[in-house]
Amino acid sequence: MNAPVVRSLLENDLYKFTMWQALLHRQPGAMAEYAFVCRNTPAFPLAELKAEVEAELDALCAMQFAQDELDYLRGLRFIKGDFVDFLTVFRFQRHFVSVETAGDTLQIVARGPLVHVMGFEIFVLYIVNALYFRRLGDSDAVLGEARQRLTAKIATLQAAAPELAASGDFPFIAFDFGLRRRYSAEWHDEVVETLTRDVPQFVRGTSNVYLAKRYGITPIGTMAHEYLQAYQAFGSRLRDFQKSALEGWVQEYRGDLGIALTDVVGMDAFLGDFDLYFAKLFDGLRHDSGDPVAWGEKAIAHYEALRIDPRVKQLVFSDGLTIEKALALHHHFRGRIRTSFGIGTNLSNDTPLKALNIVMKLTHCNGQPVAKLSDAPGKTLCEDQTFLAYLRQVFNHTAS
Repeated sequence: MNAPVVRSLLENDLYKFTMWQALLHRQPGAMAEYAFVCRNTPAFPLAELKAEVEAELDALCAMQFAQDELDYLRGLRFIKGDFVDFLTVFRFQRHFVSVETAGDTLQIVARGPLVHVMGFEIFVLYIVNALYFRRLGDSDAVLGEARQRLTAKIATLQAAAPELAASGDFPFIAFDFGLRRRYSAEWHDEVVETLTRDVPQFVRGTSNVYLAKRYGITPIGTMAHEYLQAYQAFGSRLRDFQKSALEGWVQEYRGDLGIALTDVVGMDAFLGDFDLYFAKLFDGLRHDSGDPVAWGEKAIAHYEALRIDPRVKQLVFSDGLTIEKALALHHHFRGRIRTSFGIGTNLSNDTPLKALNIVMKLTHCNGQPVAKLSDAPGKTLCEDQTFLAYLRQVFNHTAS
């Protein structure tokens, strides 16, 4: 009998907690709907996992935060006491999440108050991943190959160490961003423990708050697409939703967590709203779609046009990275702007088995559709084509 997939409510990405706090304080009555989507073809129909997913969600909804976990969150400078007090009594409500099938497709929808359903996303994703990979192949053989690949990644970093040491004020910094698409909890533990032991000068933290606490490393994260998307439904003009979201973040965190996500309606539209006020208040920007070099060059040019020295700002890259890609990007931008790299699937699920490309995205807020207009083909997700067309028109965004 396998133990429940979810070990702790703390085992969530940090940006879930930071967005959760901001939205609890500013939009406590908002309603939302999230939908699960698999973007690639799995080895077997995910619909076969329905009963197991239901059981895992039952177990999740019976959990509460432990006192030491609450104490850990309370010790983070940017987490406020009233939010931790809320988490003290918080429990996921099972009736807010449903699991259905349509042919071979698994359909998971979380619907209800935003501050009660937004937390389901990461848990649902790594529950599905864990159940999926338990049914595929010999785990010993899979992990044997995965360990060899991890060893090779560490060797690549160690071989680059002499050159990276010459980076001076522009060090190479990577983080584990692999919670949502990991092969298993045990493998994720091993990856983070191994990297922080063998190359601690390069791997500085993890998005997984549970593992950050466990290994005494830095939890990493600020905002995700859902935070900005939700502001499309919060009453400001649609054209102004990014400014409203960024202003809400500034007022909540007062200088902490200063990395802004740029690709909810594309980099060009983002920079149109990211004026001198925001450019000075935020420490940097995060890339999550489109060509990373072109994106970084646009960011640098924007800072320079505002007469801000790019060398005091930071670019965080997080889109489908490998160690090799991260090193190449670091080399390209070194000396011009600070960089760091959130590496996900290629750390936590680089095995002989094909990884699932699964997401669980905010689709509606306060009864109306919301959307992301990605800078990469295939990442745009919205069922309401009328709203999508309107959003594109408002922001002069070409289809992708």
